[in-house]
Amino acid sequence: MSANTLMIRDFPQDERPRERFIQHGPQSLSNHELIAILLRTGTKEESVLQLSNRLLTHFEGLRLLKAATLEEITTIKGIGSAKAIQILAAVEIGRRIANLNYNDRYVIRSPEDGAKYVMNDMRFLSQEHFVCLYLNTKNQVIHKQTVFIGSLNASIVHPREVYREALKRSAASIIAIHNHPSGDPAPSREDIEVTKRLVECGKIIGIDLLDHLIIGENKFVSLKEKGYL
Repeated sequence: MSANTLMIRDFPQDERPRERFIQHGPQSLSNHELIAILLRTGTKEESVLQLSNRLLTHFEGLRLLKAATLEEITTIKGIGSAKAIQILAAVEIGRRIANLNYNDRYVIRSPEDGAKYVMNDMRFLSQEHFVCLYLNTKNQVIHKQTVFIGSLNASIVHPREVYREALKRSAASIIAIHNHPSGDPAPSREDIEVTKRLVECGKIIGIDLLDHLIIGENKFVSLKEKGYL
């Protein structure tokens, strides 16, 4: 690398895009500052911020840049194939995120739907796993998380661990699930106590516990159907 090459670190700290990204978040950066982070270095004649600004000017903003080819980007002085590929990779990630189809999410309309969603993953586990499914207002699964591994106990499975993730994901409701390695899904006293505790906390927070399923050997029990919710 040439000693005259200007990098982001050559700027005062409060003008460096990376530092401002860390301190204030990506939304605080302009388009050319975000691109400068991808480019990393400028040229002998101009800083990386100037280079990124020239790139955007050439393509008249992000709209045309997102459709640019590798060959078109590399025609710009100071941008070789490595830098161009980094830009196009970032554009492609953005495109894929924008095209995510949330209608493909799994919908849970019954205890059977919930059990089917996890049965193959949980029926053969040698330890108890306490798993939560976080649902949106359409009862689509937006997240699945293992909250606890080990014997179920009301003093160990803390509602705060369950509902912290629900708040983080903006979930409308939750389905709790755990397995019985013995293969027998009959609920224990501890299972019932944990369920009641989660229901009470959910009412306070405003996020419903729709069900607590116990997974056995290719069979399950719904504590809602048993009348414990």
